[in-house]
Amino acid sequence: MQTIPANELLAGLTLAEPADIHAVVTDSRKVEPGCVFVCFPGERVDGHTFAAGAYRNGAAYIIANHPVDGVPEDRTVIVPDSARAMIRMASNYRMLFSPKMIGVTGSVGKTTTKEFCYAVLSAFGKTLKTEGNQNNDIGVPNTLFRLDNDTRYAVVEMGMDHLGEIERLARCARPSAGIITMIGVSHLENLGTRENILKAKMEICAGLPDGAPLALNADNDLLPTASVPARLRPVWFGIESETADVRAADIHTGTEGTTFTLVDKAYGSFAVSIPTAGLHTVYDALAAYAAATRLGLDPARCAAALSRYQATGMRQHIVEKGGITFIEDCYNASPDSMKAALSVLKALPNARKIALLGDMLELGDASESGHRATGEWAADAGVSLLIAYGPNSAVMAEAAKKRGIATVHCQTAAEVLQYLQQSVRPGDAVLAKASHAMKLDEILADFYAALPQA
Repeated sequence: MQTIPANELLAGLTLAEPADIHAVVTDSRKVEPGCVFVCFPGERVDGHTFAAGAYRNGAAYIIANHPVDGVPEDRTVIVPDSARAMIRMASNYRMLFSPKMIGVTGSVGKTTTKEFCYAVLSAFGKTLKTEGNQNNDIGVPNTLFRLDNDTRYAVVEMGMDHLGEIERLARCARPSAGIITMIGVSHLENLGTRENILKAKMEICAGLPDGAPLALNADNDLLPTASVPARLRPVWFGIESETADVRAADIHTGTEGTTFTLVDKAYGSFAVSIPTAGLHTVYDALAAYAAATRLGLDPARCAAALSRYQATGMRQHIVEKGGITFIEDCYNASPDSMKAALSVLKALPNARKIALLGDMLELGDASESGHRATGEWAADAGVSLLIAYGPNSAVMAEAAKKRGIATVHCQTAAEVLQYLQQSVRPGDAVLAKASHAMKLDEILADFYAALPQA
């Protein structure tokens, strides 16, 4: 974070005394002289407990929900909502800079699309990106606080659980272009209908300037029904839609990646190679290209830069361990992403395919149908064995069994590990996918540790 006067950073929150602010932190272990420490109340840990210590260690201001013993009144900024205060400070800080920025949202594929955007933008200059999936009221401000005068480009991921959240983040970040990857069923538990999810994702428009490009998935069933503000420039990407502005044709995918011809109505055709497998990642690459080129970046260089993509965490990460091919996709899951991951497993050349699939969370009333459909998709993918994990996955196992697939249903991580150790052998391909809370990454780590070391 670059130095900013306290009265500029805290504008709208308090009348600050003259001071230079060097950082905004929410972790007391990261407090440094000249920072602002933001207290967040929590069920396990209350940041207010550390406020006095933060002040003693040099924090210039404490953002708190109430007065705190040991912190002078003139150094305490009382706010009703710490997250809203983070948004306000980040918005104030964002005004100091003018990078070309892409904002990414959608039900599925946000992080992969963000990484494709980073691959493209960083080919043109210094680029800031959201780390991991820090895409909420705390994560987006923390990303924006990393802007500096040398930042030429940026890509910011925006997530949500409720209506109004994307609008708040978009108005704070003020991206130059937007991307909506697709409208699925994630967050149905809170939003009730897919139409409400569409409404929530379209809130990104509120933060886009007049004339800004908005890249939209033409193959999604709901997005083409959206009312895009006339002041914006929609650019449609897809594979099936012949009317899309940016399309992929002649797609070939395998364990080493995917090749396709990118057809752009405005700029012609380009041969593209990306180090990912599955049609869903082609969509993500198309979205990044569409947004970047409509920001004025050279199309040929954008298409070539898609090959620079690097996976983060356990997202569609294909690795070889002990002669076994693993598709590590343990960070998140929804019916849409489950179907996509199973299509990747199906495309692998391994004769024997095993799917370790766990519960998908936050689906609300769509949970049972989503898990049941996933069991059917596993059968369609030619899975030899389905290991279903978690209480919600019972219907997944039931659906797979009805399709004649060998299936086991596990309730504990120990059971899953046991079945993996009994069933998986060299030459197999294993897909591991579930919501992050199911902790499949930890199960895989235990399984890898027991494999013979080469």
